[in-house]
Amino acid sequence: MGEAVAETVGERFRELYGAEPEGVWAAPGRVNLIGEHTDYNDGFVMPFALPHTAVAAVSRRDDGILRLHSADIAAGPVELRVADLAPGSDKAWTAYPSGVVWALREAGHELTGADVHLASTVPSGAGLSSSAALEVVVALALNDLYSLGLRGWQLARLCQRAENVYVGAPVGIMDQTASACCEAGHALFLDTRDLSQRQIPFDLAAEGMRLLVVDTRVKHSHSEGEYGKRRAGCEKGAALLGVDALRDVPYADLDAALERLGDEEEIRRLVRHIVTENERVERVVSLLESGDTRAIGPVLVEGHASLRDDFRISCPELDLVVDTALAAGALGARMTGGGFGGSAIVLVEAADVEPVTRAVRDAFAAAGFKTPRTFEAVPSAGARRAG
Repeated sequence: MGEAVAETVGERFRELYGAEPEGVWAAPGRVNLIGEHTDYNDGFVMPFALPHTAVAAVSRRDDGILRLHSADIAAGPVELRVADLAPGSDKAWTAYPSGVVWALREAGHELTGADVHLASTVPSGAGLSSSAALEVVVALALNDLYSLGLRGWQLARLCQRAENVYVGAPVGIMDQTASACCEAGHALFLDTRDLSQRQIPFDLAAEGMRLLVVDTRVKHSHSEGEYGKRRAGCEKGAALLGVDALRDVPYADLDAALERLGDEEEIRRLVRHIVTENERVERVVSLLESGDTRAIGPVLVEGHASLRDDFRISCPELDLVVDTALAAGALGARMTGGGFGGSAIVLVEAADVEPVTRAVRDAFAAAGFKTPRTFEAVPSAGARRAG
């Protein structure tokens, strides 16, 4: 995010609140390279940050008032009292930033209010973590302004709690950690059990490749029931197998575990996806560290098949992206994000960007679908102060 964007957000803050902001912060959306729905199973994930960001101009207040404004909303700022914030009290977009204030205060941090103006270039509903970016940018701003001394992974935990408890969406920890902790030019290998991290170099351009994001423009919402059903099913599977989480089922023991589940066919499918997906994450890490980047393509395709057939969270538009891209010469492709819409990622040789993009666009037109939005995903910096 450049200085010009920070200045624009600061100017709007001055128009709204009649004073200079104390600072401007940015937090990115993310793409998950591999490791889908493993985060709430204590498993492995591998996201990287996008150049698209949520941006916040913020100043402190000392009167217990929280004022929130979005560049997407024509009306004036929404005014709330920090002492009145409680789970379920806010059903509008403001629940994400106000939930962060609630979570920080519940954790014992004294916040006396804030003026906030928000703008975002992260596509909403595209499976690219627009809500996590919004939460993390507010958390980072308040952490800096109130000198809370929290590290990125701690802010991520608090943002996850805000979304789980205050907003009511049963998301895992990946999105917030990616937004808070990713580094430019790297993918983040994250163990969601203990939040240990490794930054894995991921510079496709240097190797003559690109990773495309194809936003199908099919919207989803994590707080709706299907996501929660998958999570509950995974928890049931762990209970039936006598483990704390499905992460504890070794890949080598998968067949025996599935046999123990008997005729619980739906649970068997969920377990199979999570266990094999964790193995796929470890395989991708190994391939990247050994310099065999092109070999991750087939692993992405395996991941899509598992999400489509076992976890059953794909949709016709996502399947069409994957099938068309592969037929047009892509090295690999899969859906990414929570599912039921959103985006797919496509790994291509640099020379194939235009033909693959055109093939997907033409396939969508022939199917009568909305024209997809396609852009290159460049591993970018995590949350930071921007002005």
